[in-house]
Parts: sequence; structure tokens; C-alpha cells
Amino acid sequence: MRLLVTGGAGFIGTNFVHYWFDAYPGDEVVVLDKLTYAGHRENLAAFEGDARFRFLQGDVCDPQAVREAIRGCQWVVHFAAETHVDRSILSGGEFIQTDVFGTFVMLEAARQEGVERFVQISTDEVYGSIPEGYAKETDELRPSSPYAASKAGADRLAYSYFVTYGLPVIITRASNNYGPYQYPEKLLPFFVTNALQGQPLPVYGTGQNRRDWLYVKDHCLALDLLLRRGQPGEVYNIGANNERSVLEVTEIILDELKKPRSLIRFVEDRPGHDWRYALDCTKIRSLGWAPQHDFETTLRATIRWYVENRDWWERAKARSREYFERWYRHRLETGQPKSSAEA
Repeated sequence: MRLLVTGGAGFIGTNFVHYWFDAYPGDEVVVLDKLTYAGHRENLAAFEGDARFRFLQGDVCDPQAVREAIRGCQWVVHFAAETHVDRSILSGGEFIQTDVFGTFVMLEAARQEGVERFVQISTDEVYGSIPEGYAKETDELRPSSPYAASKAGADRLAYSYFVTYGLPVIITRASNNYGPYQYPEKLLPFFVTNALQGQPLPVYGTGQNRRDWLYVKDHCLALDLLLRRGQPGEVYNIGANNERSVLEVTEIILDELKKPRSLIRFVEDRPGHDWRYALDCTKIRSLGWAPQHDFETTLRATIRWYVENRDWWERAKARSREYFERWYRHRLETGQPKSSAEA
């Protein structure tokens, strides 16, 4: 079996490649990655020189690069995307280009190559905020951010290729992933690394926005199952029912690092900030999948990974110094620290 993994040098893609070689050492994996600020070739250093592994630096928006990468692959797992909500608010065009047009290029190539499975990685954010209950795969899509809208567009475009051309597409919508190799612009690694540097942790609004936290290895297990047993044309929610507020997660980080809660800085909320995401995962659980990892244990292990890999994240953050300055400086200047009584 030969798989193409787009975005395989990014966070979830990296973990998926490591997972796949551990689980299926006889398979071949081709990685196509543009190596933007969030992609790290070093994440895959363990496979350099391995005959089972091929790395191609290229853009999913480039038909020639995609054709070269997909040639001879039976399965495609399409992770490649711009993914950070805050960045999409600053510059939405890049998200439309990569997430929508790039997916179109991928789908066209997969159709021409006759691939046997195409997994489109979507997100729970396409449902918009869920004030109560749990989003089902059949619910209306109401994306709130340019990022979520770009993923909803790619999601529905992938479905159209199943309906129109019979391309065996499977669409997944996962909740917030966490684990090693996550670029430190996302909440958990950003807060861990800021705390390690003694920098403030900018919590939007009151910090009560809620997310379902999914360990990345449980996500990989779900994708493995869907590649083998998922039904083409179907959507599958993937969540762990680990619903926590941003403030709860922030406090666990500080406690684990033995840092003062006075580092918490409540700042101006971002525009269109969804209050809560929550998924009904009955459909994938009926296939036999369930999360295998305890939330607090893996969260603490993830925090320790960043403690032990300081060189990795310091280089990563240095790539985005201008962005962090642009997005957070004014918020931190006007934000309120957590009171000493609460700290």
C-alpha cells in the first residue's frame, strides 16, 4: 500500500506518518508539504533515507507537484491547510487559496489517478458555535471565521466529487487536537511556551469558551479505521468528549509547570469567537472506535514534550515573531492580569 499524506510535516500530519509506519511497517508513505512556517522537515527526520518514505516539497495548489506526489498512491489523506483562526482574521485570502483551491487541485488529481480512498480532513468548526447539545454530521454548517468557512468549502467540494464523479471521498470533522509537534501559535503549545519563557498567557474574554480536546494519536487511530472501514461519501465526527474551558486548560498548564496564575492575562476577545464546540460521535463509535488515551495524562505528557524540546519550539516561534507582535501586542497592553487573590 502506498499513501500520500499532504501536510505531512505539520502537526497532525507528522503524528499520522509516525503512527502509520509504526502500525504498518510494510507500507510506503509519500509526503507532500510546502514547508510553510508551520511545517518542519525535521519532524520526519527518522525516515530520511528509508526506502518506504518519500518527501516532496511542494504546494497543493500546484497541479504539477500534486500529480508527481499522487502517482502510484492508492490512498490519500489530505491534511494540508492553513488552519489558525486568528491568522485567517488577518489574512483570509491565503486560507481560501490553500484550503479550497488546493483541495480542488487534490481532488482533480485523485480523480485522474483513480485513488481508492481520499480522506478530506475537515474540522468541528464548520458547525459554528454549539450552545448546547452536540453537533451531528447532518447538521447545518455555520462557520464563523474565514478559516472555518474555507474548511466548510473544501468539505463540500470533496463531497461534490463523490456525488459527481464517484471519487471515494470520506470527510472527517475532528475536535481540537493536542499532542507533540503542534506549532506554538495554537492555544496549548502557545501557552506552554509562553509560560516557560515567563511571558503572559493572553486568554480571550473570560476564558470560558469551551472545546472538546482530542489527543492526536486517538485522531490517527480514527483515520486508520475510516481508511479501512469508512463509507465513501460519508462524514464522520471525531471527538473525545473531553470538554474543558480555555481557562481550565490554562490553569492545568500553569500548575504542571509550577508557574504562577498571575501570568494569565484576560484580553480583548477575537471577532466571531465561537463559544463552544461539541460533537456527536455515535457514527464512528458504531464502527468500533473510541479514544484510548486519558485527557489529563496525555495533556501533561504533551506539556513535558515542549519542556524537553525547547530548541524545536524556540525556532518555530522565531519564524512568527512579527505575527505574534501584530496580533497580541495591543491586546496585552490593554489586558487585565488575573488578580493576586485568584493567582
